[in-house]
Amino acid sequence: MDFHCHVDLYPNPREVYREAIERNEFTWLVTTSPRAFAATSKALAPSPRVLITPGLHPELAHERAAELPLLLEQIGLARAVGEVGLDGSARFKAHLNTQTRIFEAVIEECAGLGGRILSIHSRQAVKQVLAVLKAHPGYGTAVLHWFSGTTAELKAAIDEGCWFSVGPAMLATAGGQRLVAMMPGDRVVPESDGPFANVAGRPVMPWEPLHWPSWPAALAPVASNPGRSSLVNNARRLLAKISG
Repeated sequence: MDFHCHVDLYPNPREVYREAIERNEFTWLVTTSPRAFAATSKALAPSPRVLITPGLHPELAHERAAELPLLLEQIGLARAVGEVGLDGSARFKAHLNTQTRIFEAVIEECAGLGGRILSIHSRQAVKQVLAVLKAHPGYGTAVLHWFSGTTAELKAAIDEGCWFSVGPAMLATAGGQRLVAMMPGDRVVPESDGPFANVAGRPVMPWEPLHWPSWPAALAPVASNPGRSSLVNNARRLLAKISG
C-alpha cells in the first residue's frame, strides 16, 4: 500500500499505474494542481485500488493560485485531498503568504463539507500548518507526509491528532528514523512519494514502501503473515476512513 504517490509524474505513468493496481491493495495518487487532477483522472482508467485526489502543491501555489476556485469545486466531489500544505524552505518562503491563503481556503472548505482526509506537505512550516488546522475544527484527518519537523513540532502534530505517511527515503536517514520512532504506532502509514523520493539512485515505486527492510520492528510486516503488522492494520484503518 502507498498513501502518497505521484504516479502521473513517473516517466512511464501508465505502466506504473497498471503495475500498482496489480501489486498494491491501495495506492493514493496525489496530484499537484487542479488541472493535473482533471487531466490524470481522464488519462487513467478508474480502479477501486487507486484513489486520485485533487490538490495544489505549495511549491506551485504562486504559479497556480488562479486555480483555487477549481480546486474547491473538486474538493466538494472528493473523498480525500492531496497534495496540499505549506513550504517554508528557502526556495519557496517568499510565497508563503500565497500558500497560506490557498491552504486556509482548502481547510475551511473541508471543514464546511464535514471533513476530508488530507495528505499534507509541511516542510519547514509545521507550526503554520498546525495553526491553520487548529483554526478550522472539523476539517477531517490530517496525514503529514514525509514529516521533517523538530521533535517539539512532532509532539504538537501528535496532539493535534495527525497521522504520518512515511517512506523509504525518510527511513534512509538517522534523523528520519528517530522521528518515526517517536510517532504513535497506530498512526503511521507507508508512502513512496515517488518519483520524487529516491533511494540508491532510483525512484521508489508504489509497491515498495510496505516491504522496505528498515521499518522499526514494531511496525514492520511479519514475513509469515504480513496482514498482522501494525503498519498494515493502520493502513486499512485509514483506508476505511477515506472510504467513509
